[in-house]
Amino acid sequence: MSMSTIDHSAATARPAPPVGTVAVVAHRRKTLGGGLDELRTNLLAAGVERLLWYEVRKSRKAPAKVRRALDAGAGLILVWGGDGTVQRCADTLAGSDVPMGVLPAGTANLFATNLGIPAELPEALRIALHGRRRRLDLGRLNGEHFAVMAGAGFDGDLIREADRRLKGRLGRVAYVWTGLRHVRGELVRTRIRVDGADWFDGEASCVLFGNVGTITGGIPAFDDARPDDGALEIGVSTASGALDWARTLGRMAAGRSADSPFVRVTRGRKVTVRFAAPKTYELDGGARSTTRRLKVRAVPGALTVCCPDPPE
Repeated sequence: MSMSTIDHSAATARPAPPVGTVAVVAHRRKTLGGGLDELRTNLLAAGVERLLWYEVRKSRKAPAKVRRALDAGAGLILVWGGDGTVQRCADTLAGSDVPMGVLPAGTANLFATNLGIPAELPEALRIALHGRRRRLDLGRLNGEHFAVMAGAGFDGDLIREADRRLKGRLGRVAYVWTGLRHVRGELVRTRIRVDGADWFDGEASCVLFGNVGTITGGIPAFDDARPDDGALEIGVSTASGALDWARTLGRMAAGRSADSPFVRVTRGRKVTVRFAAPKTYELDGGARSTTRRLKVRAVPGALTVCCPDPPE
């Protein structure tokens, strides 16, 4: 399964409004281009009439700043950070008409990459200010929205154990490093219902839900994933040991995970998962708590995002 081609049809696009009140919600520990000083300078040069500026040290502090920006009348929220910060802001903006512009200053920047937003400050800012506005889907897991993917089991353990210092120093390699430490992920009795029907009942080590094609660690996971089709991709893996996972990840990297004997994939709108033992779950690369139950659903058109123009 390889990264899907995003449909750039005009049916999901909105024209960009004039530049008015713009809010920046920035993870101050993240970097891109010339940094936040360059961003402020470029925003003023672009003719922003009113600039609201909020910086946070941790992504979980971002939602409060987004709410302040909305209360202050922001017509555009610019999110400076990685997928964790984007997820927190998207969760807060879900259901509103205020668009979000992504300035990909994180490690993986999977949401931006899947949408074609480059990790180059001038171009990313141009897209945020003047690109077309698209209504995109989000997923919702146990009451919280995600933009890229969510999962439990091996994936959640991998992310939970990824040391922040190691990730900052090695980037995506950190995921591989920690993954090698957890390839013996335990098989747990797992029951999955998709849109009201039983789909899987057996031993599994990982359950994934994808809104886009490329997921954690830059791995191409879902061939046909689109963030505007009103559905989520659902995958379950029965790989257990190092050899199983090496074969599975190898086929995923080659875009052939559907051929793996350890992977099943389907698509749906509402999913419930029950585990025989508590499993760690994650959203867009951020580990959460352990749980025995997941309630997941697609939320069509939940978020307006500033995207590149379609290719001519």
